[in-house]
Amino acid sequence: MTETKKKETTLADLLPFVVMGVFLILVQLISIKLAQPMISEGMQFTENPDNIWNSVYYIALILAFTLVILIAIKKNIKWLIHGFILFAIASTLYYVFLAIIAGFMDEPASPVVTLILSLALTALLYRFPEWYVIDLTGILLGAGVTAIFGISFAVVPTIVLLVLLAVYDAISVYQTKHMLVLAEGVMDMKVPILFVIPRHLNFSFRQYKYDKEGEREAFFMGLGDAIMPTILVVSANVFITQADYVTLLMFELPGIGILNSPALGAAVGTIVGFAALMFLVAKGKPQAGLPFLNTGAILGYVAGCLWSGIPIIPL
Repeated sequence: MTETKKKETTLADLLPFVVMGVFLILVQLISIKLAQPMISEGMQFTENPDNIWNSVYYIALILAFTLVILIAIKKNIKWLIHGFILFAIASTLYYVFLAIIAGFMDEPASPVVTLILSLALTALLYRFPEWYVIDLTGILLGAGVTAIFGISFAVVPTIVLLVLLAVYDAISVYQTKHMLVLAEGVMDMKVPILFVIPRHLNFSFRQYKYDKEGEREAFFMGLGDAIMPTILVVSANVFITQADYVTLLMFELPGIGILNSPALGAAVGTIVGFAALMFLVAKGKPQAGLPFLNTGAILGYVAGCLWSGIPIIPL
């Protein structure tokens, strides 16, 4: 009897997963950095961040938007969704660049420069959607969306949101499987709602056609997998303050700012959840990311609260 020798895992095999982890950490760090400038610019989109119903409204919005995209894919009118996504990208980039540039320029220069940068990057994305353009834009978008939600949702609504999203993600991937259909359809639009990590540098995402039976040329990670758990990191850092809890442990991140222990715990917990997720993804089967990532973020947040000796549910 002939035995087939098991292929050993090489550094090249692990590199895409390491790069995904780096992207996740970059979204965390940049969103923490953007939070305070966005607060200064008044970018919160809720008047009552403690309202748990905000989470329910957002879930309903996700379900409605998902339904619209699935209908567009079925009716072959993806151009309509593509246009809407590009508009949303330009709008989000405007907020991201404004939060950055406002610290260096005064009005009216900062809005003008911000608008030019946002439109230029969106145009580049439309005309040349190569994987590195997708990834760069995805990092900026992910950090911007995370920061906006993190400063708008207090801790309890954020945790409710993460739990609901984890359940929805699991159902949509393992039961209804419509998330897989959605991912395949949106992938053809070449927009930064996912990270693209090629297996070789001559890979072209512009020419890539998804083939689930073909050889894997690249790895993909949904942008939401980086955004959703990190919302808790930003929220905990913004809404849990040392003024309320004198025992709260604070840490200085060079070039980023102050991070408190619940936020640090949520960030580390997300990375641990990501490592568990990648262990399963490496076996070749699509996995729902949010059950792992959101659970890791929530458990890490709880550990950070216990570390400082403060209530898990802020008073």
